[in-house]
Amino acid sequence: MDTMTQIAALAADCMHTLWPDVEGLPEAAELKGLLAVPPDPALGDYAFPCFRLAKPLRMAPPKIAESLCQAWSHDEVASVRAVNGYLNFFLNRANFAATTMAALRSAGDRYGASDIGKGKTICLDYSSINIAKRFHIGHLSTTMIGHSLKRIFDFLGYTTVGINHLGDWGTQFGKMICAYQKWGSKEEVEQGGVAALEALYVRFHAEAEKDPSLEDEGRAWFKKIEDGDEEALAIFSWFKDITLRDAARVYDILGVSFDSYAGESFYIDKMAPVIQELRDKGLLVESEGAQVVDLEEDNMPPCLIIKKDGATIYATRDITAAIYRQNTYHFDKCLYVVAYQQDLHFRQVFRVLEKMGYPWAKDCVHVAFGMVSFEGEALSTRKGKTVHLEDLLNQAVEKALAIMEEKSPNLENKETIARQVGVGAVIYTDLSNNRIKDIDFRWDRALNFDGESGPYVQYTHARCCSLLRRAAELPGAEPDWSALTDDEAQSLLRLLSRFPDVILDAADKYEPSMITRAVTDIAQAFNKYYYEHRILDGEPAQAAARIALTDATRQVIRTGLYLIGIEAPERM
Repeated sequence: MDTMTQIAALAADCMHTLWPDVEGLPEAAELKGLLAVPPDPALGDYAFPCFRLAKPLRMAPPKIAESLCQAWSHDEVASVRAVNGYLNFFLNRANFAATTMAALRSAGDRYGASDIGKGKTICLDYSSINIAKRFHIGHLSTTMIGHSLKRIFDFLGYTTVGINHLGDWGTQFGKMICAYQKWGSKEEVEQGGVAALEALYVRFHAEAEKDPSLEDEGRAWFKKIEDGDEEALAIFSWFKDITLRDAARVYDILGVSFDSYAGESFYIDKMAPVIQELRDKGLLVESEGAQVVDLEEDNMPPCLIIKKDGATIYATRDITAAIYRQNTYHFDKCLYVVAYQQDLHFRQVFRVLEKMGYPWAKDCVHVAFGMVSFEGEALSTRKGKTVHLEDLLNQAVEKALAIMEEKSPNLENKETIARQVGVGAVIYTDLSNNRIKDIDFRWDRALNFDGESGPYVQYTHARCCSLLRRAAELPGAEPDWSALTDDEAQSLLRLLSRFPDVILDAADKYEPSMITRAVTDIAQAFNKYYYEHRILDGEPAQAAARIALTDATRQVIRTGLYLIGIEAPERM
């Protein structure tokens, strides 16, 4: 049992002993959730706000705190003080060090893991690249937030299904085939890949301005795709293969994989029964020639299902996809990691599913995120201001390698480590702030080895590994945990002890940045400890305790970095 859980259990027991007949008092699990960390360490390690008890006890919070303080008899765990309606807990440092280190050492690389998700399934819809378009920096957030959440839920025992809902349906693909037939060649496209396809698409629009009849030809080719024309489908399938090959290089660099690539086209033959179901349930109404679901009572515009020309749209396919995923995977949650601009779309889709009578609609969640700018400039495909993700990652690796050539010219495997650091810097930048905040990617911040950055956390991990390699030469001894009662060790231990709860909170809020923040705080606390104390010197039992703390720090940083999709080099 960790110290925070122990304190909550003891405090709940104390409370129920004092007031055995009062209803509405929190049990240990609820009380743990009410414990706060005071902003000033002088006020204690934890604080319980007694205001929560004022109503059931009909007492003033300061009097409740005083009563609990007088009844407390567990100084071997923590001493207490009543301050302005709070019961403040001051940990017994030696006991806290021993308890926390025991938990860390027994769990090893599974510290913070859990089986709370056992028997539950979470579908995650993320990345969702478009066919025949290059992977750009705008896809970074959906890809890495989704990938991180998948790892977090895996770590907590859930069965996860990562879905790349490809954008692979629409008139644009007819236009692409038309352009290829008129101006392209198999050799050029095979050699140029997605860039060649993009160039053909751009040319189509330029030519269509001069000859509008091309638009009709593009629509005709898409109609052939819809009708299952053999030639059209073969070219369309080839375009998809080229795109996925191109994307696979980026996913490989990022360490990202998926369980399903079922995109929009996968649901085309599955929409008719869903549309009929909407009709049978009296939800489809005509509006200006189109078929919609009225959502006026929900203060939303109508959800368009079938356009007046008979074509379906994103909402039709997303409703169909949600039903398919529930029928196939029986999910407990289905997360959609998509930019915040799609908020209305998902509110409409989820509400339509509710109106269709599906109780699991409440388990569909839009995990929204902000926009990305680069060096202070907003990105726009139409204005030609795009940053291709593969180019960005390669540039990050080159810059990391240049820094290493300067700082550590004799380091072995510099190219491998530069890849880990460069890619890690990009991912860290993306996952360092609350996901709903906009991100401005800047090289000087991303590759800073001294500030709050991926390289800084990775370097701290490498420093721990270096110390442990040197410690292997020392004689072994049983650790004396009383060597970890100084302020710096205690600050570090507090952060390490809270790490399992951070993982749970990150999962609960769908917020990987909470883990990024936690490993950064741990790295900073360890470096402060490192500069204030000689870890490998002194009495063997004391050195053994400091070495064990270093190893625990290494492991937690490594786990945290893994959960946000970053590698942890052992040398830098």
